[in-house]
Parts: sequence; C-alpha cells; structure tokens
Amino acid sequence: MGLLQEETHAQVHYVLLVHRRSTKAMIEGPSDRSAAGKALIESLGGTQEAFYWMQGEHDGFLISNLPDGVSAAAVAAAVGATGAVTGLQTHQIFDADEQAAIVRQADTARKAYTPPTG
Repeated sequence: MGLLQEETHAQVHYVLLVHRRSTKAMIEGPSDRSAAGKALIESLGGTQEAFYWMQGEHDGFLISNLPDGVSAAAVAAAVGATGAVTGLQTHQIFDADEQAAIVRQADTARKAYTPPTG
C-alpha cells in the first residue's frame, strides 16, 4: 500500500480493461456483466464506481476501489482464470491530490538520483 493510502486509510482506485474472447457469445447470450463485476469487487471488500462497454482494443472497463494491490491482482487472476477474457489489464489510477503527491515525490527522488555513467 502506498504512503498516501496508509495515511488516509483510503481504498486504492483501479481501472480494469477487458477484451472478451467472443463477441458471438456476447450477442447470443447477453448478460449483465456490470452486476458480475460488482459482485466480484465487493467480494474483496471493494466498491465498483463504473462499468462501461467500449469499441476498440478493449471491449470494456471497470473502475473500482479496492483495499490494496493484492486485491486488484486477485480480481485480475479470478477473471483471467475463467478464460472468458483476454488482454486483461489492471492499472492503478490517481486523483488530482494523489498525482500532486506523485509529482512532489518524483521531484525529491530526481534530485537524489544519480544516473549511471559510462
């Protein structure tokens, strides 16, 4: 868990990008994947903020709040293990305050870092 999450005890925000194996299966057997996603996220102590379908490289994405990176990895492992999706990606996302903290810490780290020479 990152420093900011430890201080505030806030859940961590993630976006999960999915690509379904079969568009045919989606057409022939539509189901409420948002409800399935919500149940999955809640089973690990999280909440689902949004679930959207989209066109392009990925078929949909889910935005969630989870306790930590272990929980996010467990979500990805559980979904991936079904074989129903490919190209599954999980990314932590940051709000404006978190991004400002990242930039401040990056500035500190940049000043302390000496790149290799050679």
